[in-house]
Amino acid sequence: MPPTTAGATLAPKSPPRSIRELPGPTRLPLVGNLLQIKPGAFHQVAEAWADRYGDLFRLYLGPKPMLAISNPEIAGALMRDRPERFGRGVKIERAASEMGIEGLFSANGDAWRRQRPMVMAALDPSHIREYFPGLVEVTRRLERRWRECARTHAVIDVQSDLMRYTVDVTAGLAFTLESDGDVIQSHLDEIFPMLNRRLFAPFPYWRYFKLPIDRRLDHHLSEVHKAVDQFIAAARARIEADPSLRERPRNLIEAMIVARDTGGSGLEDKDVAGNVLTMLLAGEDTTANTLAWMFTLLFKEPGACARLAAEAALLAPSGVPDTQEQAGAAVFAEACANEAMRIKPVAPFLFLEARHDTVVENVRIPQGGLIMLLLRRGANDSRYFAEPERFDATRWLGEERSAAPLASPKRVSMPFGAGPRLCPGRYLALLEIKMVTAMLFRNFEIEELYSEAGKSVPERLSFTMEPVGLRMRLKERTAA
Repeated sequence: MPPTTAGATLAPKSPPRSIRELPGPTRLPLVGNLLQIKPGAFHQVAEAWADRYGDLFRLYLGPKPMLAISNPEIAGALMRDRPERFGRGVKIERAASEMGIEGLFSANGDAWRRQRPMVMAALDPSHIREYFPGLVEVTRRLERRWRECARTHAVIDVQSDLMRYTVDVTAGLAFTLESDGDVIQSHLDEIFPMLNRRLFAPFPYWRYFKLPIDRRLDHHLSEVHKAVDQFIAAARARIEADPSLRERPRNLIEAMIVARDTGGSGLEDKDVAGNVLTMLLAGEDTTANTLAWMFTLLFKEPGACARLAAEAALLAPSGVPDTQEQAGAAVFAEACANEAMRIKPVAPFLFLEARHDTVVENVRIPQGGLIMLLLRRGANDSRYFAEPERFDATRWLGEERSAAPLASPKRVSMPFGAGPRLCPGRYLALLEIKMVTAMLFRNFEIEELYSEAGKSVPERLSFTMEPVGLRMRLKERTAA
């Protein structure tokens, strides 16, 4: 069945319906469908509802109805209508603000417009060129760690190592990869699950009384904010000692400080701190979990692994790509990343909030009304991809073994979003993914990969979708 054309911009042929008139799961008073949602599995429950009720259906996460959309063409059109027509949900904005995570991800309106130039400057490819030597060093540290594990036949906690790697990249050669102590990652790991918990809570009880889990969150937030303040203070000291860093900052934090200090920016120190914390959280969870899912999929694809090894042998003769050009040329690694993000996106859905009364696909959405875009459901739909359940990185290179794709992959699979709020960190994320992938397949073979939770690798939604208990053993690759 070929893709249908989204009608988001067409004049309706009949009077618009209310969200309540759409099909959807049976609800209870006040709590709606909340009790039908298994902890850590909301995405799977919502996707099952989409299978049953179609591209558009309604659900209740409390007393008010929400529109759910699994059609990627409609989803893409709505994301491109941000920020004027749709914004980030106010609930996300408030929850993040209460935790002191007031960065670009959760911001709306003027705050978003004020912060975006600073974040975009820090993540601009020309600035990342200045950071690249640090990225090489962090990748070499991961190589050394994994080489020791391969030589001792040790089991690797995949996500722990990858999350330390991404934190080190963001912080600018910090200390986490070579420390087994109480590192910043141990605190970061507790924050996103609590943010997720608060987003789905029917009542914001923590504003009136705090449970032990909320007091533990306060401790973790305090420690992370202290670490961020230290990162920023150290970066300011480096800039004062070496004014040339204002022209050529060497990491993300230095670049944001330079942008904040630019006359007329309208930015404050809290904007820098909020976005540093956002990058630590977002970069840790999204990039690390994307790599982890990619490894689980590749472990079952020896042909793809062999092609990655051949590509890495050309582009990383020293064991790690030494230049940005070498990493950029890892086209098959990028294709594998895109295919992994299609099948196992770490953000399987996205919430939008209507900024004013509007109509979507002939459904009335009141101001403040919520829309949930089921992004994975569309990217794994047979209307858009032949054999969508099959991992095939050649889809992204125009080399598909089976029938041609039924739609442009980039128009259907949108792990970084679309439109003006397209993820500003996508270039750095893909660069990190290609660096780690080239390093892994240049130096090692995956001997064993499994989940401590069972034979298959379970999915758990903890704000992002993560593999549960992923473990790996490596062996050093023998020279050809």
